[in-house]
Amino acid sequence: MAGLETQWKALVKQLKQLELDTRKARGEARARLRKLNRDTRKVVERTLRDAEPRVRQALQDAARVGRGLRAGMQAGAAAYRESTRRRKT
Repeated sequence: MAGLETQWKALVKQLKQLELDTRKARGEARARLRKLNRDTRKVVERTLRDAEPRVRQALQDAARVGRGLRAGMQAGAAAYRESTRRRKT
């Protein structure tokens, strides 16, 4: 029975050590996750802050090109209509 008692005590001791190691690992993982979350949030915010003015400018440029294209098409259509009128008369 003495052998079983010592084995039991050794198992209890190992279990307590595992519990401590588990708590420590869980705490470290939680801290790493918080840091990773914070770092990711910073990178995303910085990227958005840097990209937003460029995106706004690109949208303005695209709108300007679209307006120019529409104006050119209207002018071309008007010129075409005007040229066909002249030929018929």
